[in-house]
Amino acid sequence: MHGNVTTFDTYKHCNLSRLLVKLTMHAAPAQVLLCLGIVNLLTVSASISTLKLSGPASIPLDASHTLSPVLASFSIETAFFEEFVGNSSAPNILTRNLLENLKSRTGVPADIRIGGITADSTYWNASQTISLTNFIDSSGALQNTTIGPGFWNSVALLPEGTKIIMNLDLQDLNYAGALAMANATFNGVRENQLFAFEIGNEPDHYLSFTPQNYTNIWESWAHNISDTLNIRGPEFQVAATADDPLWPYNAPGASSQLDCVSALAAGVNKHNNVKSCSEHTYQYSVCDPPRIVVATLPNLVNHTRLAMYLDLWQPRIKSVREQLGPDSFAIGEYNSVSCSGKDGVSNTFGQALWLLDTTLYAASLNVSRMYIHQGGPLALQSQTQLNHGGLSFYNLWYPVQNLNGPIQVFPSYSAYLFVTEISNIYPGRQSNGSTITTALGDQSEGQLVAYGFWDIPTKLALLNLQIFNQTQATPRPSATFDISSFLKDPLKPVTIRRLQAPGADVKLANVTTWAGQNYAFGIASGKLTEERITGGKISVAASEAALVIV
Repeated sequence: MHGNVTTFDTYKHCNLSRLLVKLTMHAAPAQVLLCLGIVNLLTVSASISTLKLSGPASIPLDASHTLSPVLASFSIETAFFEEFVGNSSAPNILTRNLLENLKSRTGVPADIRIGGITADSTYWNASQTISLTNFIDSSGALQNTTIGPGFWNSVALLPEGTKIIMNLDLQDLNYAGALAMANATFNGVRENQLFAFEIGNEPDHYLSFTPQNYTNIWESWAHNISDTLNIRGPEFQVAATADDPLWPYNAPGASSQLDCVSALAAGVNKHNNVKSCSEHTYQYSVCDPPRIVVATLPNLVNHTRLAMYLDLWQPRIKSVREQLGPDSFAIGEYNSVSCSGKDGVSNTFGQALWLLDTTLYAASLNVSRMYIHQGGPLALQSQTQLNHGGLSFYNLWYPVQNLNGPIQVFPSYSAYLFVTEISNIYPGRQSNGSTITTALGDQSEGQLVAYGFWDIPTKLALLNLQIFNQTQATPRPSATFDISSFLKDPLKPVTIRRLQAPGADVKLANVTTWAGQNYAFGIASGKLTEERITGGKISVAASEAALVIV
């Protein structure tokens, strides 16, 4: 159990522009301060069997920014891009269908970032006849990637309207090479397809960059590339840094970290080339033995741990938005466990629940876009990492057969279906979009979570993160969310769609369902299932989530 002092210490530093309220826990009478929006008083019984939410039936004053239809987006490792998308002679139909499913819900395709650690060793060769080649040495380490003109035919396989971010090589300090790649991208992709360039991936992990010397190089490159290619308006996403913010914020080294805020302070936007800012988040890791031990399913599927982690970014998000605009802070690469995930953790239904909670909580903090990373283990990433070969355990699907398994979809994919049905945009929908407010949940165990979405109609996402595995012989527990205070008409039924699986440890998509349907083969299978109830009391089983349409 997380003690009250730990919880208080985490949340008392929340963004002061958000509402501070009191949480009363009948199981432990001490009060703690939390950054909340829709909840004014939240009561949890000792057995966490009931959660009563109190809040307005209309949009609260402290709601976040409007949700972007591309909140749920993707980062695909450059070296593995064609494994996922295919090429013009053999397009990957599974990937295409999975991306089209998301587009059909929002009306806008997910953004795709082409990048990651291999971007800093990816080179352009205009005379290369093969669209993408990877040089792998005798030890099995991927040393570099080269792309040619045919690569853009693969990019063209993405759903119509897809915006891309192209990650350029910074680590080699070869401006001519970065310019060549930028020029090839600018001329190779569809008109208006390019969202932004990134210069370098996780530059805080190489060349001993400081905010100032990073800025000196980055700003010059961005300005010169813009001039050479006659780019009008800002077309660059800055930072793409890896390290978590140091805590406390006055800890030694915290003020000298390379990140979005420190780069902006050093003058990285001197010539107005910065469109947005990106930082990377991986809550757990298997890059080394000490972190492998704590990368467990119970640690991952816990809202309190998640909120404590993402709250570290609140000051940076606030600062970037004030300087660059309301939609300017993105988590440009993220997943559950760095160095390619962990079997039995990252490829389970538990990760689906984590992904849903992570995406919604980040959005409540005003993160505009989330790019979940897809790729494979890289031998040069860490000498002590757990994974070697194949595709990553944290991928939402395997587009091709590989050392870690056959072509398949994992349970996590269904979490993005849930998210896109929240932020959907259909003809006739109100023009200002949807906004999100976090209601958090039970702070003693990090298990019950509620989010409000102020749209027409209003929606609530209810998450029961209590771990229940399919191997357990005991009855599956459940909790009741009382949402009656959000109902303008208590006699009017609400509609419920559920994200379900036999347990948090499930790895199979064919038993993972969103609204009664599974997506094991890339398209919906089974009958769409919705419930309609009155009274405002919603039962949600352990390791389950529900979308309530009021």
